[in-house]
Amino acid sequence: MPQPHERRQEERAPIELRVEYQRLNRFFYDYTKNISKGGTFIQTKKPLDVGTQFLFKLQVPHMDEPMVLLGEVRWILHEGETHHDDVDGDTNTPGMGIRFIYKDDDQRELVEREVEKLMVSSLGPRIYARLHDMGDKHED
Repeated sequence: MPQPHERRQEERAPIELRVEYQRLNRFFYDYTKNISKGGTFIQTKKPLDVGTQFLFKLQVPHMDEPMVLLGEVRWILHEGETHHDDVDGDTNTPGMGIRFIYKDDDQRELVEREVEKLMVSSLGPRIYARLHDMGDKHED
């Protein structure tokens, strides 16, 4: 299992959004647990295999249509396993860590802009700004 510092490269906020994806001709509807500009954690008891790339729809509250994104499963957390770097301290939520794969810079900018709006709305502008400033200091 990846070390915590290998999992997170972007600030994350606890945000629950509906996610729809297909697996073996069946559609699954799950929810995100948190999100960053680089990826998300999808709560599910039936994760895809690590390395699987798949299209999924992310239902963002203020958007008329869901965002359709390509993602790659980077790691899996099975029921009962401990997740030391979880945002809200919940260590037993099964699911899969997803890295966004952008088709081009325009899509990256759109997703990053929408994720930032979600984070500001979830955390509030002051906490988001503080979190964002802390992330900038870690990149130096």
